[in-house]
Amino acid sequence: MLRIVVTGGSGFIGRAVVRRLIDLGHGVMVADHVPGDCPGARYWIGDLREPGAIKNAIPSGTEVVIHLAAATSVLGSLHRPFEVYRQNVDTTAALLEHARIIGVRQFAFASTNAVVGDIGMRTIGESAQLQPLTPYGATKASAEMLIAGYAHAYGIAGTVLRLTNVYGPGMQGKDTLVARLMRSALTGRPISIYGNGQQERDYVYVDDVVRAFTLALDHPWNGPLVVGSGTSVSVNRVYALAREICGVPIPVQYLEPRAGEMPAVRVDISRARAMGYAPLVGLADGLKAVWDDFCDTHDMERGQVGRGSPGRP
Repeated sequence: MLRIVVTGGSGFIGRAVVRRLIDLGHGVMVADHVPGDCPGARYWIGDLREPGAIKNAIPSGTEVVIHLAAATSVLGSLHRPFEVYRQNVDTTAALLEHARIIGVRQFAFASTNAVVGDIGMRTIGESAQLQPLTPYGATKASAEMLIAGYAHAYGIAGTVLRLTNVYGPGMQGKDTLVARLMRSALTGRPISIYGNGQQERDYVYVDDVVRAFTLALDHPWNGPLVVGSGTSVSVNRVYALAREICGVPIPVQYLEPRAGEMPAVRVDISRARAMGYAPLVGLADGLKAVWDDFCDTHDMERGQVGRGSPGRP
């Protein structure tokens, strides 16, 4: 059994990671600014940026820190770059320093392939040069460099998982394409697609990401590991699949591409596969699970449990 602190453990990915860690018998403390409800986990609620907060959130005796807490909106980083820097870089630096002081043996970090930037239609692997296009990508790249420095200088296993587009049940609060598609299917309000919709992305199911984090605990490593599905599809294809699965028309409006928009995200997960990682959930099945979850939540909020939602009997 490991003593683990999960920052951001009340968030979308964090809740799924925490549940799995509890199932595996680990001792888990969640450090987040909002309460959680995972049985078996302890919670520290507060802002990690406040003076003295990290010392309370990560107690002595902690063996592993899984750092998921972050500002995750690419568009938000364009409007509030310094705020995102403070949240993503300053907090990571403070966490690493506290981890060094109390003797944490592994620091696992959720990064993104946005650290690489636009390499056209080429495939992204672990050796790709860091060339972020947005403040968000730059903060993640900066955090990766801090983790590498602490790993080599102090012997902490600095484990970085570069995630593609993560989706799955529990993502109602997210502002990603899949979440926006589901909300549009429920409300009938149009969804915005930036660019012509031909840009490709890799979508990885949240349970597959959880398996990557548990793999990291079993086989700690230093440096980045690309984690995704290994199959990229166009935004238009995801839109068409969502319409088919939800069974309702989803109105769409195409807008000018956003700054930092990449024509494709194609990833090479061969190194992850060699370490035992295997994505198990395909896009159609994953979208169906997300739609069912959105419908269930929508029905409960309306007091209509069991009555069904659009596109579902």
